[in-house]
Amino acid sequence: MDFLTLIGIIVAFGAIILGQFLEGGHLSTLINGPAFLIVAGGTFGAIMVQSPLHIFLRSLRMIPWLIKPPILPMQESLDKILNWSNVARREGLLGLEKISETEPDLFSRKGLQLLVDGNEPEVVRNTMELEIMAQEDRDLQASKVFEGMGGYAPTIGIIGAVMGLIHVMGNLSDPSKLGGGIAVAFVATIYGVGIANLFLLPAASKLKSLVRQRSRYQEMLTEGLIAIAEGENPQVIALRLEAFLN
Repeated sequence: MDFLTLIGIIVAFGAIILGQFLEGGHLSTLINGPAFLIVAGGTFGAIMVQSPLHIFLRSLRMIPWLIKPPILPMQESLDKILNWSNVARREGLLGLEKISETEPDLFSRKGLQLLVDGNEPEVVRNTMELEIMAQEDRDLQASKVFEGMGGYAPTIGIIGAVMGLIHVMGNLSDPSKLGGGIAVAFVATIYGVGIANLFLLPAASKLKSLVRQRSRYQEMLTEGLIAIAEGENPQVIALRLEAFLN
């Protein structure tokens, strides 16, 4: 579990709330339902217009990654690759068939099956790299959904502020309501800028980083499978793949 995300959110929003208190303000002045509705609804609506359905749905499924990133057992996978290499040297590539049938990782299973089917190393490499590129591109597009929301939210917040000011202008006959009305109007701007810079844009960057980490992990698996197909010594394979661990 990635506790740094939770700590970051608490520190970021906590600092703003604490600053509000230190300046003599009240939390109630930062709570405004209509302003939140305008910013949240407008931002989601805009990103829905921008994004294809499958990309938008994929971005929603990636939200848990912020708290619980995909598990990338680098050292464990390196050990498995060395075991596969030893099996292949003793029993040939066909000896990997039973292993491929029980391998839980779909990416590794696909690579093992390619070896068992007797494909040339170059064919295995091209197939696995295409898989990596397609998956990485799909998930990077999904992470950019949050980046797009981070771009729209501040602008929607300004729209909310202008709408609030329009409402204030309608009450010019009652000066006692002007100060409070203007303050409420700018809450929408705070929502837009705050949500974008304290959550949406950082979330997009973290998701991109996680996607690239997973691609590096799969590249390590691919290099290991290619080395097995080429009949390299397990010790050489270990030295070759240790670079990915660092």
